[in-house]
Amino acid sequence: MTYQCPLCHLPLHAVDKQWRCENNHQFDNAKEGYVNLLPVQHKRSKEPGDSAEMMLSRRTFLEGGHYQPLRDRLVSLLADKLDDVEGAILDIGCGEGYYTSALAQELNSLQVYGLDVAKVAIRYAAKRYPDVQFCVASSHRLPFADASLDAIVRIYAPCKAEELYRVLKPSGWVLTVAPGPRHLYQIKACIYSEVQLHSDEQEALAGFDCISSESLSYMMTLNGRQAFDLLQMTPFAWRATQALMQDLSQRPEFSCETDFVIRLFRRQ
Repeated sequence: MTYQCPLCHLPLHAVDKQWRCENNHQFDNAKEGYVNLLPVQHKRSKEPGDSAEMMLSRRTFLEGGHYQPLRDRLVSLLADKLDDVEGAILDIGCGEGYYTSALAQELNSLQVYGLDVAKVAIRYAAKRYPDVQFCVASSHRLPFADASLDAIVRIYAPCKAEELYRVLKPSGWVLTVAPGPRHLYQIKACIYSEVQLHSDEQEALAGFDCISSESLSYMMTLNGRQAFDLLQMTPFAWRATQALMQDLSQRPEFSCETDFVIRLFRRQ
């Protein structure tokens, strides 16, 4: 399988250190091994995606193992469905590759791709996990041909159902993770005077059947630095004051709930 040109949608072919289509659109391979398939006209800002500070906090927090139960469950679900399949799987919004690398290690008969709009995260991921094909690209314009992927993992990342349907093979799988009602309740309570629970509305994807839906929740006991990193890696950080950030980082202990909703869909 190969990438698809984000400009004209023709197949891209590796030529020296570039990816090139028949219309001579060219995309350079970075020295770290990834390819940037996000043309400037598709950007919504100069540096889209998470900042370097958010990326560093997420990397530190995830490497602490706090979300390992989620990672293990995702790998287990896909390994059960893709055992001995030879094809390709995509992790949308892969960040620094925490989940992507685990998929590549377990599902070694598949080519694993990681996609994110944040170049700073993809640069780190490609350097650390050379067995994964990483690209900078928009989740709304996936740089893959029609019916070319066997499975897609989507953890919080936005992507229209039509685009997921387009790139998946018939009967292909989509594994999604969304926040459950009480996800990070205690973090939210530090910021908002009244905490609104996340919606528990059942997600539907047009063109897909929901095969399973399950919750995964547990309490984390964190130190101050870990709690700071958790807040810094979430969108809630945009609402947090510097005083709150400093207070959180100095706490000897902080307990916080996780509440993940994991759904498995199959393309019709």
